[in-house]
Amino acid sequence: MIAVENLTKQYRRLRAVDDLSFTVRAGRVTGFLGPNGAGKTTTLRMLLGLVTPTAGTATIDGRRYVDMADPIRHVGAVLEASSAHRGRTGRDHLRVVCQAAGLPARRADEVLDLVGLQPAAQRKFKGYSLGMRQRLGIATAMLGDPGVLILDEPANGLDPEGIRWMRDLLKGLAGEGRTVLVSSHLLAEMQHLADDVVIVAAGRLIQQGPVTDVLGSGQAAQVRVRTPEPGRLTEAIEQEGLQVRGEADGSLLVIGAEAAQVGGVAFRAGVELHELTGERVDLEQVFLELTAGKAAIR
Repeated sequence: MIAVENLTKQYRRLRAVDDLSFTVRAGRVTGFLGPNGAGKTTTLRMLLGLVTPTAGTATIDGRRYVDMADPIRHVGAVLEASSAHRGRTGRDHLRVVCQAAGLPARRADEVLDLVGLQPAAQRKFKGYSLGMRQRLGIATAMLGDPGVLILDEPANGLDPEGIRWMRDLLKGLAGEGRTVLVSSHLLAEMQHLADDVVIVAAGRLIQQGPVTDVLGSGQAAQVRVRTPEPGRLTEAIEQEGLQVRGEADGSLLVIGAEAAQVGGVAFRAGVELHELTGERVDLEQVFLELTAGKAAIR
């Protein structure tokens, strides 16, 4: 488990992280979300001992990363696309890391299989695409067979097939009981991938919890409707105590209603309908609602 408690980082006039607390549970994929400048990367760097907190703590299974005697066997991390010697093959890069960490050389091929890079194992790093470098980074993180995996934007450079592969891999690792924390801007993908989310803005916690609960914290269901008599329908809907607004495409959007409810209002008012579509709130909508207007702290 990852535990962040009252974590703060002050850079002169900029407070990048402000009294931030959250937990990441084992056996689940947790999405770490926030706008640019929200403090996500700074938080991850503090968690991995790369930045010293101004206040608070960030621990992994009750210990700071810097206090672990053999961290590669406990925590795997990728904070940016993998870096390696340009003239070294993917397999050789992994074997060098194994040797430095005291791991058996066979782990290089095992993790190449895990991330689907075995066909490119003998290709030099300079010939790797960005997506292949992302896979190599994950392979490197998995060399020690860690129980905790921390990834910052791991889907960058991946095509749709690669993104699906990433989703299946991370879900599978969490299913083995590992703790998986993923920072990403791909909100639609995070809705499919994550079991839990932690949303931050301006260095502060905005929302955390299971994805289903966070989605429930946003706007209620909404209905898109088209009619040749928008004025009459708007009046009838508002008389029911529902919120309705006109959209640029000429449709009406009814907030907090189900399609059958709006259809009933139109029927009683004698208004002809050309479209009646129920829409469910998604993670992107909730994210934008929760983080709207929250600028970085100065």
